[in-house]
Amino acid sequence: MITALYSDQFIAENARMDRRLAALILSRGNRIGYIASGPEPQREFFNEKRRYYRSYGLSLDLFFDLDDVLSGDEEISRLFSCNAIHLSGGHTGDFLRRLRRNGMLDKLRSWALDDGILIGTSAGAILMTPTIAVDALFSGSSPDAVRDGAALGLVPFEFFPHLNDDPGYLSALLRYSETTVTPILACRDGEGLILGKGLVEIFGAPLMISGGFAEASDGDRIADLLSRA
Repeated sequence: MITALYSDQFIAENARMDRRLAALILSRGNRIGYIASGPEPQREFFNEKRRYYRSYGLSLDLFFDLDDVLSGDEEISRLFSCNAIHLSGGHTGDFLRRLRRNGMLDKLRSWALDDGILIGTSAGAILMTPTIAVDALFSGSSPDAVRDGAALGLVPFEFFPHLNDDPGYLSALLRYSETTVTPILACRDGEGLILGKGLVEIFGAPLMISGGFAEASDGDRIADLLSRA
């Protein structure tokens, strides 16, 4: 399994991570499936992402609509035959509910654990973690109040994107870290991680937050978390 967690993606600061991810995907093929977080009738985000991946020699050639009742077994097979799957940004809670409603959460987890490459930006990255609780901060709520946030659980930490958007996010994450045993990895836009078996690559300077303290993320500590997960 390889997971790529982005805070944002369409900015120059991500170029080094983009190139590394593209090389990993191209070692297997060039086809990427796209799971939309919500309705995209005009497919504007999909088409934007398609152009983006094309610049790296990759083909975003399958749009998977969780709201389409016609997305049956054949379409699911097409999705899981891709060399990588991209989970879009958007409303994290709605995205999680759609995945659960369609029975896709467990299918996606199994595919990823079976040596899949899963890419997430913002909401999509949050979904790779044990819980989407930290997403509550974007609506001014408390992560501690989230009771039904269990997500894919592919990485042994929570993920918080867009740390740079509000100076209050860090203090809120520090408070929350005192009530949860799971470390929180917080990224500014332009930062991210690519993780896999024996693979820990950190881009930028994400923060690892736990027990009320924040420090620069450490590859050895993340590797240790992954080995014990």
